Amino acid sequence: MELRCIVLGGDALEVVTLLNRDEAWLGSYGQIIQDAQQVLQYCMEWKATHVPRAGNGVAHSLAKMALSVGQEVMWQDDFPLSARAAMRGAGNLSLLLCWVLLLLTTSFAANLTYDHRALVIDGKRRVLISGSIHYPRSTPEMWPDLVKKSKDGGLDVIDTYVFWNLHEPVRNEYDFEGRKDLVKFVKTVADAGLYVHLRIGPYVCAEWNYGGFPLWLRFIPGIRFRTDNEPFKAEMKRFTAKIVDMMKQEKLYASQGGPIILSQIENEYGNVESAYGPAAKSYISWAASMATSLDTGVPWVMCRQVDAPDPIINTCNGFYCDQFEPNSEMKPKMWTEGYSGWFLSFGDSVPYRPVEDLAFAVARFFQLGGTFQNYYMYHGGTNFGRTTGGPFIAPSYDYDAPIDEYGILRQPKWGHLKDVHKAVKLCEEALVATNPTVTSLGSNLEAAVYKAGSTCAAFLANVDTQSDATVNFMGNSYHLPAWSVSILPDCKNVVLNTAKINSVAMIPSFIHQSLSGNIDSSEALGSDWSWINEPVGISKDDAFVKPGLLEQIDTTADISDYLWYSLSTNIKGDEPFLEDGSQTVLHVESLGHALHAFINGKLAGSGKGNHDYPMVAVEIPISLVAGKNTIDLLSLTVGLLNGGAFYEKTGAGITGPVKLKGTKNGTIVDLSFQQWTYQTGLKGEELDLSSGSSSQWVSQPTLLKNQPLTWYKTKFNAPAGSDPVAVDFTGMGKGEAWVNGQSIGRYWPTYVASKGGCTDSCNYQGNYDQSKCLKNCGKPSQTLYHVPRSWLQTSGNTLVLFEEIGGDPTQISFATRQIGSLCSHVSESHPPPIETWNTDSRSGMKLGPTLSLDFGTPHGICGGFRHGQCNSKRALSIVQKACIGSKSCRIGVSIDKFGDPCEGVIKSLAVEASCTLRGLL
Repeated sequence: MELRCIVLGGDALEVVTLLNRDEAWLGSYGQIIQDAQQVLQYCMEWKATHVPRAGNGVAHSLAKMALSVGQEVMWQDDFPLSARAAMRGAGNLSLLLCWVLLLLTTSFAANLTYDHRALVIDGKRRVLISGSIHYPRSTPEMWPDLVKKSKDGGLDVIDTYVFWNLHEPVRNEYDFEGRKDLVKFVKTVADAGLYVHLRIGPYVCAEWNYGGFPLWLRFIPGIRFRTDNEPFKAEMKRFTAKIVDMMKQEKLYASQGGPIILSQIENEYGNVESAYGPAAKSYISWAASMATSLDTGVPWVMCRQVDAPDPIINTCNGFYCDQFEPNSEMKPKMWTEGYSGWFLSFGDSVPYRPVEDLAFAVARFFQLGGTFQNYYMYHGGTNFGRTTGGPFIAPSYDYDAPIDEYGILRQPKWGHLKDVHKAVKLCEEALVATNPTVTSLGSNLEAAVYKAGSTCAAFLANVDTQSDATVNFMGNSYHLPAWSVSILPDCKNVVLNTAKINSVAMIPSFIHQSLSGNIDSSEALGSDWSWINEPVGISKDDAFVKPGLLEQIDTTADISDYLWYSLSTNIKGDEPFLEDGSQTVLHVESLGHALHAFINGKLAGSGKGNHDYPMVAVEIPISLVAGKNTIDLLSLTVGLLNGGAFYEKTGAGITGPVKLKGTKNGTIVDLSFQQWTYQTGLKGEELDLSSGSSSQWVSQPTLLKNQPLTWYKTKFNAPAGSDPVAVDFTGMGKGEAWVNGQSIGRYWPTYVASKGGCTDSCNYQGNYDQSKCLKNCGKPSQTLYHVPRSWLQTSGNTLVLFEEIGGDPTQISFATRQIGSLCSHVSESHPPPIETWNTDSRSGMKLGPTLSLDFGTPHGICGGFRHGQCNSKRALSIVQKACIGSKSCRIGVSIDKFGDPCEGVIKSLAVEASCTLRGLL
């Protein structure tokens, strides 16, 4: 038991931290509990009132109890026999416990179990709504706000993976600092009053480099990943136990009074299990036994693992999980990854998922017996540095999540899902009491009823992809739009329909800022660029020579994206390659992911793969000279493969063949087996140019532009204000960028998505997949890159770039992420706001923007509303009067307020607000 009581007396606040765990101070534990509970009762009943004077026994027992658990207790003078006196041995100092403030927390060890319906916390079944936030994809400064917004959105649980290669980059050398501070993240969640699902894995997939495995694992003799392999199991157990022990030491498991209520071992192994044969079964059995032997006191899960051994709970991952059933009648129906969108790859359009479809999927899951649901992702964040996997995963891991990459609410997705969560929680008592009774109401129409005694809740679903329907249920008539679910917490009144959005929509925008106007001329972005040329080919002392072509990952151990392959060859004056009019082609084949070919120091051509096919094959026209010719091939990775059976065997780099072809005379020379010279990484990496501190930077009046293999550096001041910051790399080619020494990731604005596949709007009706709803077709996959505010100083920041293929850094600009406008479109048929719901509710929506466009029959979408055939002449003035100049406003939508411009027609109010003041919402 842990106890913290903050008290204030007069104008002084005393803090005493009791950390002594000496057993000599402990008396009767039962008496300590009894006396401490007496003080707790005082605190709870008299939060802002003078606490009656207590006897020495209460204070002394409370002190001894605090000593036993190492908890903070705050006191003010004049309480008899204080904890401080007891601790210091000064028996005459007296303190008075008085004027209790509002903060009082107690933490008790929770009993975590499960049954066929739900997770059971201290004997009570719970409906739990969860969201994934990966701690290293944001910053510690962002964590409290992200967690608060998650809680405000109706979440009970925060879910995160644990990233092995982040924490143990070198075997037995651990790093839990900064963005890697897992304990701090878990405590941040706990401070907000939320639970944690800790997905240890340690394989995570997650579009993370190498699936989360450290590269050194690859080099352990005899190892095979994710199978019944002793070297692998030993390392997996060691790291899993390390994380569990860390959590136990900080008392972070719910069984210790902490927030962690679930842990996961392995991850989506069912996707690849068949490839491993009989060894897969024994491996999964071992993993389950190993995890449960760590004695966390909370349940363990395996996702996408139909044969998960008892007591491990097998769970569902996918766009929809309503049809999923666990592998035992004694296990609850749990959904550990409900995809809020999809990830972005270089060369692809930007995927998104309409909230009406996501809300439909969530409601269907709870309709058909689910009780634990997690969004993957609730906040996706950013793949900083070289953490992306894939390959070809972009730094933006926005995922179209309810909280966007920059930490801003994505509306209406966040707000509509919040309403779904409230609606589901109104049904919680019925949901956990019994299994649903599902009946057909017609073709593609069904009702699910949860009834236990006087408690009743119902879900009405129309799973048709095109046709709306009207159904009769328990003597009442209900309209169900296609591909929607209506939730009835009392089996009578509709609190929410997933296709009808009451939440306001927000259109964010990036406001570009020219930094040259807000800093002195010596730091004007673009006027003070300096540069260093990266040498072509071999320039480091650690270069080595080997016959033939080497695989890249085994050669570099992924300490750099780059590996030089260099070869010198002599061309005699009478060789066919030099005949008049002869065309020579350099043929190169690579396992991936991209390459640049230099002939005699000049860039001759490049090639690249993509997320689905990373291998590269190029034929580059070149010109050779008589005598010595140097062929320098720069091979590069764009994040290592993060999944698939035996994926650790997948290679990268130029494995050949490499050939010279004479196109006119048919001459072919295979260079693959000659003596090649190799260099891992760049000279600039060896010199730590990314820090910006080298003395070798060149600054001249004429800036070197559009040259390959160039390092650039400039100084800049942070954009004014507190809005999130991005840097726009329009004008650059491909490379990596650092702000004040911290990598914001790989940039590649020249990798443009195909033109096909995008539409002005995406129909939410019907099954969703990652290619259904796309935007940004025919444009660079990503041009704007997140720079966390906490990485910036007010002035004197350093931006460093390494540009591979050539660009113009003077075109780079900074931008701030802001809310551009708000809008909403609701009709008379929408259910009332969920916060006003009761069993007597009637229709009548309220909303909060500040500029009305139309009440009647408006058309269009947010950002492009148009007047319909009928509209109220007074709508604009009504909304202006209610909203202009206010941070928020609420307006009832009814003909009583706006009139009836077209009788017999269902009318709606379309509203759009142009935001000119910060903090409008």
